[in-house]
Amino acid sequence: MSELTDMILLEAEEGMSKAVAHARTEFASIRTGRASSNLVERLIVNYYGSEVPMQQLASFSVPEARMLVISPFDKSSIESIEKTIREADLGLNPSNDGTIIRLGFPILTEERRRDYVRMVKAMAEEGRIRIRGLRRGARHDLDALHKDGDASEDEVRLAEKELDKLTHAGEAGIDSALGEKETELLEV
Repeated sequence: MSELTDMILLEAEEGMSKAVAHARTEFASIRTGRASSNLVERLIVNYYGSEVPMQQLASFSVPEARMLVISPFDKSSIESIEKTIREADLGLNPSNDGTIIRLGFPILTEERRRDYVRMVKAMAEEGRIRIRGLRRGARHDLDALHKDGDASEDEVRLAEKELDKLTHAGEAGIDSALGEKETELLEV
């Protein structure tokens, strides 16, 4: 294959691996019965008029399986952090003692677990759509190379086969992450 087709394939592969990584990150934001800072660390907090991710305002610890402790670096941000958590509608009720915020994670009901599984499946489909969009863009670029005479029909066909392999690998990565998260969510 030519250098140009290799570049297109490499670009598509990088994009697809980023899409899989993004899907895994999205899955991590769905809560299970266990405490995890992934659920809140990317929430945006209004901090003195600026919008700041919570992970820049506090540190997180999990002293026990169903408890997340948020320790703000600036104690005056406690109210803003609590307000953000309440407005995020995570089903968690923050409580503070003036220096730290505690989040107790209740045991999930079967119905709520099923809702979370549906949400994760929708996120997985978004990831697959992203991957297919990258494949479509790469195919368009390969066709343009052929039309411009920079790549032969055989090179383009070979590159398209490789692109299909990359697409299937990306979708398999998302499906694998989905399976893991689904098992984690349904685990009692």
